[in-house]
Amino acid sequence: MRSLAREHIFEAIVGLLVVLLAVWFVFFALRQTGGGMRDSIAVKALFPAANGIAAGTDVRIAGLKVGSVSGQRLDPQSYQAEVTFALDRDVAIPSDSSAAITSEGLLGGAYIALLPGGSPTPLKDGDTILDTQGSMDMMGLIGSFMNKSGSESEADKPAGSGLGTMEETPAR
Repeated sequence: MRSLAREHIFEAIVGLLVVLLAVWFVFFALRQTGGGMRDSIAVKALFPAANGIAAGTDVRIAGLKVGSVSGQRLDPQSYQAEVTFALDRDVAIPSDSSAAITSEGLLGGAYIALLPGGSPTPLKDGDTILDTQGSMDMMGLIGSFMNKSGSESEADKPAGSGLGTMEETPAR
């Protein structure tokens, strides 16, 4: 029996490490998605487009994290993205605040930026932010820039279509 225990001690240690790693992973996942925020309030916002937003995405005010996205779904009445996020209860965010989905740069990730309003009453658990701005379609913007959609420049106009060329200007 003793030799059997010595033979399988390595497997027991590896199994214990796997269990400890799994517990750490669950704790980390809850912390990243806002599920681990004990002192938080749940607030909803409706966005016309929520590209790049997922559970665990930061919610920031003035660039500082004050919460994280905890869920999202399609609102069946308005067909907008309903995003739920957990906000730190210690930060009193005015009830007339606005939310915008923005990015850290061209290659950076997206986050929700809260712009505080001027109301003296703070957001409460279950409130909905009404003033929102959805995410920009960066690939669409880059594509329209690359295709030169918009106004036509002088270089793109056909020759002889405008005044001011040498052939059309009378000599003095």
